[in-house]
Amino acid sequence: MFILEDFISSYVTKRKTSMFIQDIEANYSEISNRVNNKTVLVIGGAGSIGSSFIKALLPFKPACLVVVDYNENALAELTRDLRSTKGMFIPDDYVTYPADFASPVFEKMFRSRGGFDIVGNFSAHKHVRSEKDIYSVEALIRNNVLNAKILLDLLTQYPPQTYFCVSTDKAANPVNIMGASKRIMEDVIFSYSGVFPVKTARFANVAFSNGSLPAGFIARLSKLQPISAPTDVRRYFVSPEESGQICLLAAVLGENREIFFPKLDKAQMMTFDSIARSLLIVHGYEVLECGSDKEAIEKAEDLKKGSNKYPVHFSVSDTAGEKPFEEFVTETETADFNRFSSLGVIVGKEIPDKVKVDKLFNELNSAFSSDTTKEEIIAIMKTYLPNFDHIETGKSLDNKM
Repeated sequence: MFILEDFISSYVTKRKTSMFIQDIEANYSEISNRVNNKTVLVIGGAGSIGSSFIKALLPFKPACLVVVDYNENALAELTRDLRSTKGMFIPDDYVTYPADFASPVFEKMFRSRGGFDIVGNFSAHKHVRSEKDIYSVEALIRNNVLNAKILLDLLTQYPPQTYFCVSTDKAANPVNIMGASKRIMEDVIFSYSGVFPVKTARFANVAFSNGSLPAGFIARLSKLQPISAPTDVRRYFVSPEESGQICLLAAVLGENREIFFPKLDKAQMMTFDSIARSLLIVHGYEVLECGSDKEAIEKAEDLKKGSNKYPVHFSVSDTAGEKPFEEFVTETETADFNRFSSLGVIVGKEIPDKVKVDKLFNELNSAFSSDTTKEEIIAIMKTYLPNFDHIETGKSLDNKM
């Protein structure tokens, strides 16, 4: 029987136990003191990281858990998963709402509860493919940046004890709009740090998270469709369980304006094609390398006839915004590597210049109110982030298999 968690630990993270369990155990009492009997709001809680955060948080017995996510089906599955898990603590005050966190109905719900002690925001456009054209770019920036301000303004009226929002490793020296939007998001949330404590975390890739390329491998296998992957893109990986634990540690134990990241060595980075090869071998297939998407699609017909050779098309990356490797800390940032055994913490971040942040918002909103272009938005973002070195090839991931 194929068990995904076992495959991830054996072939992707190559860790039998979570790399963060030591830090959780060492700080168990403090985490419990800061979570027990607290009211918690999790936005985007039905996604891969948000749901993992919830599972990491619930053993510490909050008094209330409200989960907001516009994916109604995923919310239903989250509830079924939690209530079907042996020993899982679920507070009596547990409610899910299929809603947009920037919508009027969300604001009504939030005000009716008088705010929350802990607020975690996991709602985000996370894919580089989201910069295919100006419309996808606007949707990405509104979700990751502009709408975040609507939430933060609401929180100033009901200041939480802690606010946590997910960033990404792609925010360090960004080369794509998604990464740049998350780097800007860091400044946006930190500009509110004088009102309530804010923390974030720069992530490695979450292995087989919803919508990820490895998750696509599983979907292709189930449909006997060919697999495609880049050979030259190296990424850090954490397990779904570990992703929730990073957020728990950062949100609960982090100080104001700190950015957490996993301590991973460059040697631990993996390519996507290597994951695909291992997955196929574990499923009993022989890897059949093809020279194009078209050839792989044609060869896949043989799978339906019982062929044991699985067609793949592995090639170098040629799409916009793809960085050969990721990093967590820039040369201008200071990191504390001693506080936790498994996590580094970027410290000493100053409160961003609110005038500069407001100017950026005005420029973006003005651009989106007219017939702007992707190139104009990149120029606006680059003015704010001089180290934003966008990689443009004119080709989107939507152009590939």
